[in-house]
Amino acid sequence: MKAILAKKIGMTRVFSPKGEIVPVTVFQAGPCRVVQVKTPATDGYAALQLGFGDIRPKNFSKPEAGHFAKTNAVPTRWLQEFRLPSVDGFEAGMEIRVEQFAAGDIIDASGMIKGKGFAGAVKRHRFKGGPKTHGQSDRWRAPGSSGRERVWPGKRGPGHMGAEIKTIQRLLVVDVNPTENLMLVRGSVPGAPGTCVSLYKTTRPRRVKQAPAAVAKKAAKAAPAKSGKPEKK
Repeated sequence: MKAILAKKIGMTRVFSPKGEIVPVTVFQAGPCRVVQVKTPATDGYAALQLGFGDIRPKNFSKPEAGHFAKTNAVPTRWLQEFRLPSVDGFEAGMEIRVEQFAAGDIIDASGMIKGKGFAGAVKRHRFKGGPKTHGQSDRWRAPGSSGRERVWPGKRGPGHMGAEIKTIQRLLVVDVNPTENLMLVRGSVPGAPGTCVSLYKTTRPRRVKQAPAAVAKKAAKAAPAKSGKPEKK
């Protein structure tokens, strides 16, 4: 299982062996506790529920306290479920640490992006806006005509922006520090510093480019066998 919950600390930069500057995001990755093990027999699917982060007893409700008490788990600030093909070998209370990752791994990161509040169509959807000349003094940031008759469902326009879950795929793990539970990931990751981010093995592996000769050979094998009759010219 290559998945863990992490707290985003911030961004910095490191230098590659060639002396190039590499921007990285720093995470405190784990350690996480297995709060619940879900099996196909009891829940219909296999998954692990991980908990991460400290929380004061007064900040969680009685239903949440009862959920943690079922497995004698320590209450945590964040809970996240990860589906697996099989949960054999896992049990409640196990510790998931950052050692499962290594430099060079390709991962996906899911987190809640920063909230922007109510935004106009130009900022939210990158509309062009109206003309700036010919007497149009108040149309610069306007979305323009919204269509016929009424506003149809799904029509882009002004509204609340941000504060939603976004996933960035195929990020490179630059370094892992098991002693300090730190992980450095190349590039930016959704979320503000101090928020929880899910890091897991990528679901989008790199496509292997094939040479034209290999592609032609593969297509020839896949083509149906031709009959023995000569082709008409």
